[in-house]
Amino acid sequence: MTLRIPAALAAFVLISACGQNGEAPEASSSSEASSDSSPAEVEEVRLSPVDEDKMRARIATLSSDDFEGRAPATPGGMKTREFLIDEMKSIGLEPGNGDSYEQAVPLVELTVQLDESNLAINGETLELGPETVYWTKRVEEDISFDDSDLVFVGYGVVAPEYGWNDYEGIDVEGKTVVMLVNDPGYATGDEELFNGRAMTYYGRWTYKYEEAARQGAAAALVIHQTAPAAYGWGVVEGSWSGPQLDLERPDGGAGRVAMEGWIQEEVAKDLFEKAGLDFDEVTASAQEKGFKAIPMEGLKASGTLKNTIRRSESANVVGVLPGTEHPDEYVLYMGHWDHLGVGPADENGDTISNGAVDNATGTAAILSIAEAFSKSTPKPKRSIMVVAVTAEESGLLGSAYFAEDPVVPLADIVGGINIDGVLPMPPSKDMIVVGYGASQLEDLLKLAADKQDIYLRPDAEPEKGYFYRSDHISLAKKGVPMLYADAGLDLVDGGEEAGRALAEDYTTNRYHKPADNYSPDWDLTGMTRSMNILMETGAAMAYSDDWPNWYEGNEFRALRDEQRAAAD
Repeated sequence: MTLRIPAALAAFVLISACGQNGEAPEASSSSEASSDSSPAEVEEVRLSPVDEDKMRARIATLSSDDFEGRAPATPGGMKTREFLIDEMKSIGLEPGNGDSYEQAVPLVELTVQLDESNLAINGETLELGPETVYWTKRVEEDISFDDSDLVFVGYGVVAPEYGWNDYEGIDVEGKTVVMLVNDPGYATGDEELFNGRAMTYYGRWTYKYEEAARQGAAAALVIHQTAPAAYGWGVVEGSWSGPQLDLERPDGGAGRVAMEGWIQEEVAKDLFEKAGLDFDEVTASAQEKGFKAIPMEGLKASGTLKNTIRRSESANVVGVLPGTEHPDEYVLYMGHWDHLGVGPADENGDTISNGAVDNATGTAAILSIAEAFSKSTPKPKRSIMVVAVTAEESGLLGSAYFAEDPVVPLADIVGGINIDGVLPMPPSKDMIVVGYGASQLEDLLKLAADKQDIYLRPDAEPEKGYFYRSDHISLAKKGVPMLYADAGLDLVDGGEEAGRALAEDYTTNRYHKPADNYSPDWDLTGMTRSMNILMETGAAMAYSDDWPNWYEGNEFRALRDEQRAAAD
């Protein structure tokens, strides 16, 4: 599919907006975009700019102590939802879920009772914490499986577009699959294999457990290796210990394997040795196309999980600015409203993780962009949908629910932009595209960025798969083209050294800590300019009849093609 860049794009005027000076390196575009008509034939579109003062006020309000850190299913979470609805009404957005601004998101919390749960191989119990971490997605108090044969399934990937199937020729029904994290492209560095060093969705642990369930496995264990996982064992142990929040699904999670978990690399090596297999040799063979799953002869797993179950409910908040010509076609702006809430006191005695950057900024931004669209002339042809999702910090749950039970058909969402954790920084010469090279939305972003002499660059560590760790992935893996871009680090004043210093200071001292607070001294000029660029990117869809797609070869392209074919 060739994306026809709408002629209207050339006629966009951002009222009172001005670019920044400074040379920008040439940024490449991966689409064969072209214009079929001259701007003179198109009515001029006058986009109202994002109101920096109002965006600032929204950030300050959402990150104030009054909202108690915006944890789902808490008084602070409820207050956040009420604030968002009031803001959407004041902007002029209509309810996005029938006659309601909310989409209820049922949640269930499972806590494994450590003294009554275990995972054993041939009767030898693995130590929970130092050697393994495990849980279940099945909403049941008692779960067990016995004498399940172990099978090494390489990377646990079934990827038709790459001609790859680690499960080909083997039946793993009732068995325990053992697999590697990330994907073969990362392991080999071969640019012709998957996406080279850049992780694909198949490299994410979430996918691996889902695929194991589709294959009928009883349990699924991912081997932890620090480099391909992009984090140490401490992160694994900390993230999957204690209460685990998930969606309350219609089947109660019955379709998932009985036990999902991680095992330390040294534990895996010991198991391979007991099965008469050379760990390095066998894992190297998993990097080759045509790899065949290998039974781990003589090894059987048994597991028991005792759970405490607690149910609650939160909500996504959805508003729509109806389109004037195609109201049933939607341009989506998404950001998560939740954060960590109240917890242990830090060194200053602060117990509230306010999440000013993460993600009061993104929530305020999607509201402010919608408000700018409401003041633009003419109004967009397609509808602008704003979705403030819940429970992102618990595993992208709100966006997952929206994708699984959408308030509008996913085929009718033209494309989406996710805004998450925008650092308050001065203007930069660049914008960072996470998951660079994914979809034609990047071509629209480039056109908007070029007008302000901004160049695009990929995130510096694509092998860590950041594209698969924020809310947009919930819709992407259903086929909807999604963009995740942020202000860059190459500051107009101070260059990359200054930009990286600000980013590292936030990551080290404030990220996911009570210190992530709003300050009236924040410089929002860079953020405001970036939001105007993201607004104009969405406008290229909202004032057009075109349907941007994933690039050829992307793992979600076939899903979108099928989705749109069914809609047509």
